[in-house]
Parts: sequence; structure tokens; C-alpha cells
Amino acid sequence: MRTNLTLLQCGSCEPLKLGVHAAALGLATVMGLYNAAAWLARRDRHLAVNTMLYAALILWEQHHVSHHQGLLARREKPAAGVPDVTLAVDKPLAA
Repeated sequence: MRTNLTLLQCGSCEPLKLGVHAAALGLATVMGLYNAAAWLARRDRHLAVNTMLYAALILWEQHHVSHHQGLLARREKPAAGVPDVTLAVDKPLAA
């Protein structure tokens, strides 16, 4: 069975997707910093493992945030070869 949710399509709901991944990035950063500080204080092996896992998650989420920012930026730019009518309206007519 195939799901056809608009949310799952590339280019759809990008601000929402960006927000979700940015929140995950922020949370992973806080948890990674906590685990790194705890590892420095206690030197427990599981804290070192957690720190490395959160570091990997931070890189993964940063990749997703950049991807969604890029899609939003491309949507805001006019397509190549298409005149920007907002600028054309502001220019005086040649006599």
C-alpha cells in the first residue's frame, strides 16, 4: 500500500520540515553538550558513547536543516531566464 501524503513530497511544507529538523538539531546539541560535560566529570564509558552518538546526530540534522534551507531559498529565487516583474515595474519606461 502506498501513502500519498503531501507532507512527504519533496518541496512541500518546507518551513515545517525545517522547523522540525532545527528543533531536533537544538535538542541534540543540548544533550550532546550535557553528555560531554558529564563524561569530563565522571569518565563513564556510556557517556563517551552518548557524546559520540549525539555528535553524529548533530551532523545528520545539520545536513537536513541545510537541505530544507536550500529548498526554501530556491523557491524564493526567480527561475533562470524568467524576468523579475517586480523589478521591471519599478524601472522608468524608455522614451
